[in-house]
Amino acid sequence: MSSEDVAVLVRMRLRQAEGVLRDARSLIDVAGTRESIVNRVYYAMFYVVLAALQSIRRAPRKHRGAISLFDTEFVLKGVFTKEMSADLHRIFESRQDIDYGTAEAPADEPMDLEALYSKAAVFVQAVKDHLLSGMSGS
Repeated sequence: MSSEDVAVLVRMRLRQAEGVLRDARSLIDVAGTRESIVNRVYYAMFYVVLAALQSIRRAPRKHRGAISLFDTEFVLKGVFTKEMSADLHRIFESRQDIDYGTAEAPADEPMDLEALYSKAAVFVQAVKDHLLSGMSGS
């Protein structure tokens, strides 16, 4: 894959992340379901993780693999903070619990959806800024 192809793919993933983050904001504003909001917040973060990994020509096949590789390639190397990694892991686990957990487990637990959204927005912006600064410098 050429450098141009990689740049196009990275930009596509960044657009996807921005779109689903807007969807999450809209769902919060209209009191959408917790399940839908958590899903959109997680996917905003996941798409920028994919963009970051694709920028270094890595393409894992599974979500856990992408998160693990993001930690290895970006967090452990000091590009992004351990706090960002912890936020990603927490939101991934929340999505897993909501999508695949038992019906009674997550429904009664309180969840601050605004805080979840804010963490995702910060995460998306940080990764986007890093990637775009690297792309404009190349």
